[in-house]
Amino acid sequence: MAVCFQFQSPLKPITFPSSPTKKVPIFRCKASFSTTTTTEVEPVFTSVKSFAPATVANLGPGFDFLGAAVDGLGDYVSLSIDSSVSPGHVTISEISGSSKLSPNPLFNCAGIAAIATMKMLNIRSYGLSLKLEKGLPLGSGLGSSAASAAAAVVAVNELFGAKLGVDQLVLAGLESEAKVSGYHADNIAPAVMGGFVLIKSYDPLELKPLIFPQNRDLFFILVSPEFEAPTKKMRAALPAEVGMPHHVWNCSQAGALVASVLEGDVVALGKALSSDIIVEPKRAPLIPGMEAVKKAAIKAGAFGCTISGAGPTAVAVIDNEEKGKEIGQKMVEAFLEEGHLRSVAMVRRLDRVGARLIDSVPI
Repeated sequence: MAVCFQFQSPLKPITFPSSPTKKVPIFRCKASFSTTTTTEVEPVFTSVKSFAPATVANLGPGFDFLGAAVDGLGDYVSLSIDSSVSPGHVTISEISGSSKLSPNPLFNCAGIAAIATMKMLNIRSYGLSLKLEKGLPLGSGLGSSAASAAAAVVAVNELFGAKLGVDQLVLAGLESEAKVSGYHADNIAPAVMGGFVLIKSYDPLELKPLIFPQNRDLFFILVSPEFEAPTKKMRAALPAEVGMPHHVWNCSQAGALVASVLEGDVVALGKALSSDIIVEPKRAPLIPGMEAVKKAAIKAGAFGCTISGAGPTAVAVIDNEEKGKEIGQKMVEAFLEEGHLRSVAMVRRLDRVGARLIDSVPI
């Protein structure tokens, strides 16, 4: 018996006090990309600078509905009121860190997201100038497009007094993601919100933060090879049909993954992370050395390892930073020996904050 699934596209660290008795909200957004304010808002700053973190999407069995933000890596957006720009428009004046991105805001992740946010805020009387600083490589599996989009939506929102909620910011970022890599929120949601995020529904969009306990240590070992894996290409490799036993297994492991996050059980998290039998088996052969890298990570002591997003970055988890560095080195060696790819390893914590304002100039 087979169940048909459409893999479609439709549609430094900051610590917060833990509150185990506080109910975690589900963010629901039934708004479209149309204007969400009836009157035009006024700017509260002449310029702002924002940051949005890298993200690890899918987390093994959580294809398109689970993601996490990673501390210390990401993109920056600087935004300013510019009288030389036509009212209601945005121009991209500078891009650093990448020579491949278009400066046309209609074909740029940050530009598309900024325009969507301006539309939500009903901005008609002010022109904006945007500068994008890429800290993430393109096609890396670390949410590069989502980081640009998240930084842009937060910058526009903050410039005009932070009128929009996180659900609306994610929705604006989704417009960018849909045009670049597909309608999936497992990168843009954690990039905006920080931490682990479960996408409960896409229509309407419902987002549920999964709070990893403050008193537990979690480190992501990220190993990025010199190889580009475009998201659209990697999504094309996915199966059109999934057998019922595979479906049941992946669902159970996704549930185990969510439980391990909430309990702060890194060992169980790693085990669930490694358990995908639907998506990873189709994508891993497209990334030279990936299967060997996963084996090397587990052998070296990682609790689990999988592909980050669409790849090619491999992500493993551990609860000790120094041990993580040792594991990362073994993964680098495996990429070189088995995949003939040079790579770079990093050990990073969970980013619990998400996209945020880091500088501003008041009017």
